[in-house]
Amino acid sequence: MELSESVQRGLQSLADPSSFDQSSFQVLVDVSFRSLLSSHGDPAVLDQPELKQIDQILLKQCHTAATTFILEAVKLNADKSTISIGRRPPQINDVSWRLQYHMKNGQVDKVNEPFYSISLKSENEGSSEDINFTCTMEQLQDLVGKLKDAAKSVEKASQM
Repeated sequence: MELSESVQRGLQSLADPSSFDQSSFQVLVDVSFRSLLSSHGDPAVLDQPELKQIDQILLKQCHTAATTFILEAVKLNADKSTISIGRRPPQINDVSWRLQYHMKNGQVDKVNEPFYSISLKSENEGSSEDINFTCTMEQLQDLVGKLKDAAKSVEKASQM
């Protein structure tokens, strides 16, 4: 689906959580559909209480982008795969790991260090993928710490 640059910018602004929270996003989408289904152009559709805190110029740009997107999708009889914008990250379904021990390598006779082989089984939009990597104990501890920090950040963001 070909969309103009201004429509793409409007949709990006609509998807920006700093501009639209979940409830104002939903209200704007509902208002966009109602304005298209209305037999008379009602200019008060954007006067919803949930949309009052949003800059009026940004609100009108996003409303125009959303209605244009809806009309283009209907015109093309688009399905979910056609109108999908962007790609979501893969979801990790399973993890397996194995502790291994390097005794020696090609450059040094004795290495004697443990390492972990980790396999992540992920799925994205119906297709599965294995992500395999190896790491030392320090690298694994660093990864676990970063994952905990990321989980805390997501939890805080979801509470806003």
